[in-house]
Formats: sequence, C-alpha cells, structure tokens
Amino acid sequence: MVDAQDAHIARTESAAPAPQLLCDINTLVAEESLSAGALWRLAEPGRQLDANLIHLRPGEVIAVHTEPDLDVLIFVVAGHGTLGTAHGTQPLAEGRVAWLPRNAPRSLAAGKDGMSYVTVHRRRPGMQIRTRPEPHSA
Repeated sequence: MVDAQDAHIARTESAAPAPQLLCDINTLVAEESLSAGALWRLAEPGRQLDANLIHLRPGEVIAVHTEPDLDVLIFVVAGHGTLGTAHGTQPLAEGRVAWLPRNAPRSLAAGKDGMSYVTVHRRRPGMQIRTRPEPHSA
C-alpha cells in the first residue's frame, strides 16, 4: 500500500528532471590535442543554469569585453593564465574560482600550457528588442 507521502514523492520525481552525472572534466581536458573553445555545454532541457567547459590554447587571449546581463563564475580546471580587470591582472591556476560581475570589463589569457575552465551562470535570457539610444548632440 502506498501512503500519501510516498505518492507525493513519486509525483514530484516523475515531474522533475533527475539529478545526473554529466561529464568527466578530467578526461575531457586530458586529451592530447584539445581544440580551442567549448569542449562541453550543459544542454539539458528545463535547466535554469548554463555551464560550459572552455579551453584556451597556449597564449590564446579573450579580448576585453563585458557581459551586460549576467554574473559569471569561472572555475579553472587545468593549466593557468590571467584574468584582466579594470583593477589590474590576477593570476588564474587550477583550482581557482573567480567571480565576473555583470557589466565589469574582463579579459582572459592562457599561459604557456593553455587553460581550461568551467563557466557557470544563470541561463541567458531570450533575445530582447531594446530601444536605440538617442544620439548625443554636439
């Protein structure tokens, strides 16, 4: 006989996605010839987060940019490099975690062995139509 609590758990479990292992990052970054860019992406339907495993080749740079909508957390899983900010350069190495607040200019540069890192942020909002800013009068 199923009691009310068991029935509630069964309904909840059938409606919600099940927790699951998604990838083995150590295996992905241990490959001999890693391609630059995204090695893995969180793609499960119904998620509220986005996550990516990114690899930069030795000396590769992501130029200064800003993210206007989302804070981003990065976790370095292999190699080393630097994080450039408006307040200077900070070293990144395996095991380091950095917070990149929205609207903060940032750049990333891989060191001599390259750098692999995981990014995590809220799922990106859908495309939005915004009004064009008024031109400044001279």
